Amino acid sequence: MATFFGRIAFVHTLVIFALFFSGGVESLGINYGQVANNLPPPEQVLELLKAYRITKARIYDTNPQILTAFANSGVDLIVTVENEALSNLMDPQQALQWVGTHIRPYFPATRITGIAVGNELYTGGDTTLMANVVHAMTAIHAALVQLGLDSYIHVSTPSSLAVLAESYPPSAGSFRPELAGVMPQILQFLASTKSPFWINAYPYFAYKDEPNNISLDYVLFNPNVGMVDPYTKLHYDNMLYAQVDAVIFALARMGFGGLEVRVSETGWPSKGDPNEIGATVQNAAVYNRNILRRQLVNEGTPLRPSSRLEVYLFALFNEDLKPGPTSERNYGLFQPDETMVYNVGLSALSATSTSTMSYGSVSLTSSASSQVIKP
Repeated sequence: MATFFGRIAFVHTLVIFALFFSGGVESLGINYGQVANNLPPPEQVLELLKAYRITKARIYDTNPQILTAFANSGVDLIVTVENEALSNLMDPQQALQWVGTHIRPYFPATRITGIAVGNELYTGGDTTLMANVVHAMTAIHAALVQLGLDSYIHVSTPSSLAVLAESYPPSAGSFRPELAGVMPQILQFLASTKSPFWINAYPYFAYKDEPNNISLDYVLFNPNVGMVDPYTKLHYDNMLYAQVDAVIFALARMGFGGLEVRVSETGWPSKGDPNEIGATVQNAAVYNRNILRRQLVNEGTPLRPSSRLEVYLFALFNEDLKPGPTSERNYGLFQPDETMVYNVGLSALSATSTSTMSYGSVSLTSSASSQVIKP
């Protein structure tokens, strides 16, 4: 049995390697968190990304050291406005000053492609932040327009899956009733600026809470019978795609079914506390490897099969200062010393970096087309 699964893993690596050589994909999207005291300097991180042909990253601030180090690197970067800064940036002049200080000096040498305004604001219980985000997003976008940057940099805000009141089956997807006032404002902004709706989606949490009722193979993208939505008759063989389609249906119920949905975070912890069922190196490796394989073949969700789903993995490093359970400090693909926590197939890509031939590189992101969904 061990030999059989070893052969399967080998075949997976060969598939990744072959697709890499085909040149049919572009880049790997990854979240570069910095809540740690032992991470390598940004210049060294950039070399790590280059070695593994990762050309899209998201950071959780506008760290000037990172923005400077990533100049002329070819890495597309999404930056973040921290939650505590939102109240000041509601003011158009303050927003203009912020963009002029944190974005304009680095662009276009540093390829900033998006600004995340806050993170998971709608599930933290802070009603002030929830009210501020729409105004801050509007002011920041207006500043980008004034500086001629709006066609290069989009503005959005990542939400957790907890914004949904219903997510199963996917066609029942709907937002929580208490968001009925603010959510349409956000969606109208995204539609008017042609920006995506970002969702942080972690099937791991669902499995951890109900391991006896949820198939591990279903959440890990392994072969399984899956589920059929009784209303759309669409078949789902993994939970992440079901969660994304539930978000699309929720958007459609508010009249914004044409918005693109992107996964701003997803991942699986390689270690956890005793009560964090499923947090193992083996499961983390399988989850992220299977996502990579799906992305390599430009796969979309069952509801939008022709629109490749853009995904950013969480995270680049294990971060030792993150609070909370053990799992929070063990989502990284790499240790701070740049050794792999586990191999998801990136080593096959880095092995070609010294070649004189030109190949395509692995991608977890794309520009998916919008489509109107009528639940």
